[in-house]
Amino acid sequence: MVTGIVPYLVTNGNGQEAVKFYQHSLGAELLSLSTFGDMPEDPNHPTTPEMKNLVMNAQMKIGDALLMLSDNMPGQPYQLGSHVTVALMVSSTEKAKEIFEKLQEGGEVTMPLQETFWSPAYGQLTDKFGVAWQVSTDPEK
Repeated sequence: MVTGIVPYLVTNGNGQEAVKFYQHSLGAELLSLSTFGDMPEDPNHPTTPEMKNLVMNAQMKIGDALLMLSDNMPGQPYQLGSHVTVALMVSSTEKAKEIFEKLQEGGEVTMPLQETFWSPAYGQLTDKFGVAWQVSTDPEK
């Protein structure tokens, strides 16, 4: 079952500044913030010193709503139009697979649904209408 839909902003290397801006301008409460430097080391994709303080994921609460934000993936081009995505939170891996398969029909997968260090099933795609989605399974308890 879908447990939430959250707007997800992607910034161009100024994510820390954006978080402070939304805290100040919208009264956002910072729930969590992790940087690319917080990720487990991967010899295939080493973390450079320039990447360490870039925001990998920030979660903020604004009133009763959630807002998520990250910097653009280092080394990837930043493209206006893809700076707002929809994060879909799903309760189980099976349901995430089902939803991901349906959303990808006629669209394009940018990151296949896979296990990550933060989710048992996470993937990214753009649907046939040009909407960018991030499907993320809540860690199973």
